[in-house]
Amino acid sequence: MQTLKHYSIAALFLFIFSCNVSPKAIDYGNDGCHFCKMTIVDKVHGGEIVTNKGKVYKFDASECMINFLKEFDTSIVELYLANNYSEPEVFIDATKATFIISENIPSPMGAFLSAFKNKADAEKAKAEKGGTLYTWIELLEHFKD
Repeated sequence: MQTLKHYSIAALFLFIFSCNVSPKAIDYGNDGCHFCKMTIVDKVHGGEIVTNKGKVYKFDASECMINFLKEFDTSIVELYLANNYSEPEVFIDATKATFIISENIPSPMGAFLSAFKNKADAEKAKAEKGGTLYTWIELLEHFKD
């Protein structure tokens, strides 16, 4: 009976910790994009989707993440993350980010799409490089076709 109790406790801990809903660091130069299969090397344009069960999908660019969503069950998504252009390798909540499409800021897949944690940083980049600002919802609509 004591052994059954130990196995039950161990199983409970495994269940709790196996469903960890959090981002996973991208191993730049080794991890591949889940959508286009290219190796992720750019530290300012990557992204991740984390499901409510903790499965992580990594992308080399926000445009790959958005294109992946076209054939993915978004009801199971817990986190949409994008690299902050102003802070390489730092993830931000894509749904709260401000995005810019500027032909003067190349991105890995050629959509010229970059994410910024706050609108002020995005507006500064727009003033310097030109382009158009988007919210997450506006961006999804822009890439709908």
